[in-house]
Amino acid sequence: MSISVLLITAIFLISLVLTMVGLGGGLIFSPLFVILGFAKADAASASLFLNLIAAASAAYTYARKKMVDFSLSIPLIISSSLAAPIGSYLNVRLDLKPFLIIMAIVLAMAGVRMLMPSAGEIEDSGIRSSKKIIGGIGIGACIGVMGGLLGIGGGVFIVPLLIYVIKTPTKIAAASSTFIVCFSSLTGFLGYASMEEINWLFILPAAVASFAGGQAGARIMSTRLKGKSIRVIFSIILFVLCAKLLHQSVFGQ
Repeated sequence: MSISVLLITAIFLISLVLTMVGLGGGLIFSPLFVILGFAKADAASASLFLNLIAAASAAYTYARKKMVDFSLSIPLIISSSLAAPIGSYLNVRLDLKPFLIIMAIVLAMAGVRMLMPSAGEIEDSGIRSSKKIIGGIGIGACIGVMGGLLGIGGGVFIVPLLIYVIKTPTKIAAASSTFIVCFSSLTGFLGYASMEEINWLFILPAAVASFAGGQAGARIMSTRLKGKSIRVIFSIILFVLCAKLLHQSVFGQ
């Protein structure tokens, strides 16, 4: 692995953009590192660690601004962690190609839905804590299964579900997602760390850029972006992931 100013800059910018919409950067880091010639395990472990750092950096800022809904986040974290092995179990027993196509269609529909004008930005859903907990558990279980089956981060599913199922304000949904993503990234990284040697000479400098990007993204989102802008950015990410899943279903990569 080599470290270049261009790569460090790219890591900063990726972290900045994705933390604004509730992701940490892993959605782009892993394929980027593979394209650059990293071994699969090195790419995955580095991606997860940088994802963790960016998401944690943003989540800390969001939490200080009281933008993280912990009554939603904690039940979702628990249920998604418990449900993820089910997705892994299904992965090795089902033909994945039809599922990838269906999931790509679902993501495309979600992207279109997020671009559609709404009646207005939700300020307060008015949902009781008990219903939030139940909703969070249900969403977490779905995300855990999908994440385990596809091997991708759950943040890409969390934000649309929180916005349109539980009627969570867009900024709260994105901020809460970064907090949730921290845990999935941490457990995934620890799994790789227990099996593979980690290249800290690359990861630590890259983590500094990822941390800075997460901070910048969180500050921009909390003070300057409107809910509509966040939804537009997120919809673009959904379309990119849709294309990636369709490519994987056709070419198996």
